[in-house]
Amino acid sequence: MMRSDSNSGFTLIELMIVVAIIAIIAAIALPNLLRSRMAANEANAIGNLRSISTAETQFQAVAAGGFVNGSATYGTLTQMRAATPPFIDAVLGADPAVKSGYVFVAVPNTPTATTAAAFTATASRQGANSGNRSFLVSTDGVVRAVQGDGPATTDSPPIQ
Repeated sequence: MMRSDSNSGFTLIELMIVVAIIAIIAAIALPNLLRSRMAANEANAIGNLRSISTAETQFQAVAAGGFVNGSATYGTLTQMRAATPPFIDAVLGADPAVKSGYVFVAVPNTPTATTAAAFTATASRQGANSGNRSFLVSTDGVVRAVQGDGPATTDSPPIQ
C-alpha cells in the first residue's frame, strides 16, 4: 500500500537551483554555437566564391557572354544563371545573391584594346553575426579576405 505524503515534491529553492544551473550551461554553450555558425558561414562563402570563379571561367571559355573587342567576356551572376545550360544555381544567380549571411556580387569588366577581360566577385557579410571577414575572388582565382564588412579588394591578403 502506497502512502501519500503531502511533502513529496520539489521545493522552490531546489527548482531555482536547477534553473540557475541550466542558465549557466546555456551561457557557456551559446557563444560557442555562435562562433561555430559564423565559421560555417565563412566556409560557405569561400566555397560559393570558388564556385563563382569556376563558373566565370567556364562562361568565358564557351563565350556565353559573347565577344567584345575580340575577347570573350565574363558574366554577372544573372547572366551565368540565365545561360543555357546555367553555370550557377538559382540562389547564387540572383544579383545580388544572399546566402548564409553573405551578399554575393560578380562584376565583369568590358575588355578594351588595352585591357583583357576580367571579373571580381565579392562576398560581403550582412551583419556582425554573419562572419568575421568579407571575401573577394578575381580572375586569378585567389580568394582574398578582409576583416569586417569589407569589401575585400585585390590588394587584400589571400585566405590562409
